[in-house]
Amino acid sequence: MEYSRAEQAIIWLCMSTPFEDGVRAALLRAAGDPARLIPDFEKICAAVIGSPQNRVYKSDRTSREKEAEVCLRALEKLGCFAVTAASSDYPAALQHAFRPPVVLYGMGNRALLRERKFCIVGSRILPPWAEKTGKAVAEELTERFCIVTGFAEGGDSAAIAGALPSGRLICVLPTGIDGCYPASHAGLKREVAAKGLLLTEYPPHTGVQKFSFHARNRLLAGLAEGVLVLAAGAKSGTLLTANCALDYGREVFALPHNVGAAQGVGCNELIKKGAYLCTGAEDIFAAFGMQPRARSAPKLSEGEVRVLAVLNGEGELHAALIAEKAGMPVYEAQSYLSSLELKGLAVKAGGNRYAPLSQ
Repeated sequence: MEYSRAEQAIIWLCMSTPFEDGVRAALLRAAGDPARLIPDFEKICAAVIGSPQNRVYKSDRTSREKEAEVCLRALEKLGCFAVTAASSDYPAALQHAFRPPVVLYGMGNRALLRERKFCIVGSRILPPWAEKTGKAVAEELTERFCIVTGFAEGGDSAAIAGALPSGRLICVLPTGIDGCYPASHAGLKREVAAKGLLLTEYPPHTGVQKFSFHARNRLLAGLAEGVLVLAAGAKSGTLLTANCALDYGREVFALPHNVGAAQGVGCNELIKKGAYLCTGAEDIFAAFGMQPRARSAPKLSEGEVRVLAVLNGEGELHAALIAEKAGMPVYEAQSYLSSLELKGLAVKAGGNRYAPLSQ
C-alpha cells in the first residue's frame, strides 16, 4: 500500500515514539506539514517539549526514515492498513470527537469508512428479546447505514449478527489490530475482517488496558450519526458511549424495558432524559427522515394470529398463560409460538416465557 510522506511521518510518530496522544497532536500542530516530522524532528520536538531533560530525540534523520520503513513493512505483514489525519478517507466525524486519534489501523474493507454509520451497543448480559431485536434492527439498518459496534458479548454480538451478512459492519477493537479480546472471538474476528472492517486506534502488539474500553467508546460514538442502546444497567459502561454521543450532538435511541428490570434501568433513564424510544428500525429511519424499504409481512395462520394478539396485548408471558388467553391447549400454543419465533415475531425469554417482537 502506498502512503504519502505526510502519512508515513504520522505512522512513524505513532508507532515508533514513546509520546502520549496529546504530545503527538501538539507535535503535529507544531510541524504544520506532517511531512516535516521526520527531517526536522529535533527542532519541532524542542519547540513543543521545553525542558531539555524531557526532550526525546529519535537519533538522526536516516535512522528515523529506516524506522518509518520498518513500521510500514510491519503493517503490510499483518495485512492491515493505516488511516491517518492526513489521509483523504479519515472519518470527518471523528475530527470533532474528544482527542481524535491521529492514526486508525484497519483490516478489511476500507471503503466502509466513507459510508454513513450508525452505532449499536448494549451491555454484555442481554435479555433474549433485546438480543433478537438488536439483531433485527442492525440487519434492517444496513439498507442505509454501515453498523458500528464493539467486539464484546451481548449488545455487540447482536449487532454483529445482524450486520455481518451484508458486510456493512465496522467493529472497533480495544486492542491492537493483531489482538483479540475476548480470545474466544478469534474465528469471528477473521470473518469480520473478510466481510467488513476491523478498526482500532492502537498500534499492533498493544494489549487490553484499563482505559481501553472507555477510549473505544468515544470512537464508537464519534464515528456514528446515532447510537442505539439495547440494554444497560444503572452503571453500565454502555452508558459512556451514549453520553459521548450526546456530547458530540449525535442522536441517541434506547429500547424500553420493563419497570424494575435491572438490565434496562440505563435505557429507561436515557429515554426519560430525551433519548428516542426505539422499538424497531423504523423509529431510527423516521428520526433521520428516511423511508425503510417495503417488506412483505409474513403470512400467519389463524392460530398464530390469536397467539400473537395475546403477546402484543399482554407483553412477556408464560406459555401456559398464553394458551389460556388464546383459548387453546398448551401444546398447540407452543407450536404456534415456535412458528412465530421463526418468523421473527416472538422470542423465547427463558423459563418457557415468550415476548413479542415488533415487525
